[in-house]
This record gives sequence, structure tokens and C-alpha cells, in this order.
Amino acid sequence: MKIVVIGGTGLIGSKLVSKLRDLGHEAVPAAPNTGVNTITGEGLAEALKSASVVVDVSNAPSWEPSAVLDFFETSTRNLLAQEAAAGVKHHIALSVVGTDQLSESGYFRAKIAQEKLITSAKIPYTIVRATQFFEFVKGVADISIIGGKVHLAPVLVQPMAADDVAAALARVAVSKPANGMVEIGGPETFRLDELVRRRLATLNDAREVVSDPDAPYSGAKVSEKTLVPGKNAQLGETTFETWVASPAAQIPAAVQPTGTAVVSGDKKRKAS
Repeated sequence: MKIVVIGGTGLIGSKLVSKLRDLGHEAVPAAPNTGVNTITGEGLAEALKSASVVVDVSNAPSWEPSAVLDFFETSTRNLLAQEAAAGVKHHIALSVVGTDQLSESGYFRAKIAQEKLITSAKIPYTIVRATQFFEFVKGVADISIIGGKVHLAPVLVQPMAADDVAAALARVAVSKPANGMVEIGGPETFRLDELVRRRLATLNDAREVVSDPDAPYSGAKVSEKTLVPGKNAQLGETTFETWVASPAAQIPAAVQPTGTAVVSGDKKRKAS
């Protein structure tokens, strides 16, 4: 069947397109660099023609609170309207575990708005909430600097490899709509500060990681289990040690190109 991947040339999208094609499906990568723009609508109707499934793994070019909200609302409204016109039978969106508990963050308020638009539409859907990616663990450190040190709350996290995210999305894409949430995560649980400390060590990055219970995550206060999935989550197979030894770990991601990005928070804290 024809499956359109919005954001299909990014980290997750390109992997998903490849996996779907390996399964014998017509997977179409849709992004501005392929002539499809969900904000302006350019190329969208043509891309969705005869499509059975749409998977949205796109992300906003700006994470400023009002800009990211405008992106997700406009993009999602345009997508859902064109999908209805094209007769799409399943809308899938990649979101983040704990989104509904992170409303202090402008980014996550935008993801909440996106999810509400999807759940209130008439198109059958599945929202896939993923945990943080191994590929972006260094990025967590980069946005958590206070006084030259990395400040992170010692809360639980259950990160996963981008390949496992794409594999999970591929399974959802060829399954019936859940008309609800599906959670995915990695096979191991860590403390956020310790995970980042270990990742920086593999990169010979000497920045000090400080365990700070008051440190926000993307501008939002987090509790012990905000960032870990529930008991029914689908878990990937790639462990942190396996991933670290893979080519994917050799060059840290400079940006975080999917909806599961950890982004800089709305509130800046002063060094104590």
C-alpha cells in the first residue's frame, strides 16, 4: 500500500521509508526538499493521492514557543484536511512519552495541541509516544548548561535507538489504527544524569554533569517517572552499549530533527 511519511528525509523518516520499502510498500518521503510543504500546502494533495496511511514525523524549524505551536497546529490541520479529501485510512504521529505531563514547556504544549487535533478529527489514528533517542543524549547536555556545568535531574529515562523507533513506526503503519496512544521505549532504564555522564565519557567530553533535582527538562519540571513509558510499552532491542559501539554513535547529532527532540526550555535558571 502507499504510505506517505511526512518528514520522510530526516533521521527517523528516512529510516522508516527504507523499512517500509523493504516490506514491499510504496513509501513516499514528503518534506520541503521533496516538494511537499505542510505549512503552505504545496505538493500535499498530490503526495497524498491514493495514500492509505500517513505517518507524521516532522518537526518545527523553530522551537520558540509561539512558533512551534503555530507549526504543529497549522501543519496538522492542513494534513488532516488533505487526508480527509484523499480518503486516507490511518493517520500516525510521532510524539513523546510524558507529553501530557510537560505542559510547562512551550514545545510540549505544542505537542499537546497536535495530539488534540488528531484525536478530535474523524480520521482513524495512532499516536506513537517515544522515549528520548540515544542519538540526542548529547543534545540534552548541550541545552542543560548552568554556570558551565550540565545540570540534570536524576529522574528515570528509558532511551532507545532511532532504528528501533523507525521499526516500531513501521509496525504501526501496517497495523490497524489504535485510535489511541502507543508507547515505545528502550530495553533499559537509566538515571538521566548518569546516562548523559556515560555518553559524554564515550565522546571524551569533559563537561561535568551535576545531579540537580530541580533541573528542568525542556523547561518543565519532571518527576521520577515522567519520562519512562508504562507497562504496556513496546520495547526496542538495542541496548546503550550496543548502540555506543555502532557507527550511529560516532558522530553526535548536531540538531534534533524529530518530534521527540528535547528542546531548550522556556525558563532559564541562574547558576547557584
